[in-house]
Amino acid sequence: MLSFFKDYKLFAIVFGIISIIIMSIFYNILKVDKPLPIYQPAMVNTELVDSTIQHKIKYHKIADFSMTNQNGKTITQADYKDKIYVADFFFTTCQTICPIMTGNMETIQKEVLNDDDVMLLSYSVTPDIDTVEQLKRYAIKKGVNDKKWNLVTGDKGEIYRLARKSYLAVKDDGMPDDYGMVHTENFMLIDKKSQIRGYYDGTKTEDITTLLNDIKKLKKEYEE
Repeated sequence: MLSFFKDYKLFAIVFGIISIIIMSIFYNILKVDKPLPIYQPAMVNTELVDSTIQHKIKYHKIADFSMTNQNGKTITQADYKDKIYVADFFFTTCQTICPIMTGNMETIQKEVLNDDDVMLLSYSVTPDIDTVEQLKRYAIKKGVNDKKWNLVTGDKGEIYRLARKSYLAVKDDGMPDDYGMVHTENFMLIDKKSQIRGYYDGTKTEDITTLLNDIKKLKKEYEE
C-alpha cells in the first residue's frame, strides 16, 4: 500500500510538471500578437467611403498626392516612402474636436520624435481658409516639428478624393458638386506599402495608447 502511494506521488509530480509545460506553451502561443488588419473599403462604415469603391475588398492603397505644407514645400507620396505614418483631417478654425485631436497628435509626435520610421500628416478640409501662412501660424502655436509632421493644404477636390477614396475617413456633406466634407475624429495608421492598418478615435486617450502600441506592432512586421 505504501509503495502504491509512493508511485502515485511520483506520477502526480510528473503529471504536474508536464501540465505546467503544456500550459506555458499554450499561453505563449495565445499571447502572440496577431498582425494588424489591412483595411479595405468594404470593411469601413459606408458613410466614410465614396460609393464608387464601397464594394472593394482587396488591393486598396492610398493614392498618390501633391499638397503644400506649412512651410510652402510641396509634399507628395515620395516624402512618405518607406515610412509608417499617422494621418488625419482637420481645419485650423475648428473649435470642437480639432484642438483635442491636434493635442493628441502632438502626444504621438513626442513619442515618435526620434523614430525615423514614423511620420505624421494632417490634411486641411478647408484649404481655402488654411493657406500656407495660416498653417504656419497654427503649426507654431501647436508645437509642430517640421521634420516629423506636415500640415497640408491644396486643391479641395484632391483632398476630398483622398479623404473619401483613399483614407476612407470623412463624410460627404450632401451638397452636389461642391466637394463638401464633414471631417471626423479618425486617425489612420498607414504602413510602408500605403495600406490602412488601423482606425482610432483621435479624441480619446485610450485610442492614442492603442495607436502607439500598434505602431510598435507594425514596426515588428518589418523586422521579421
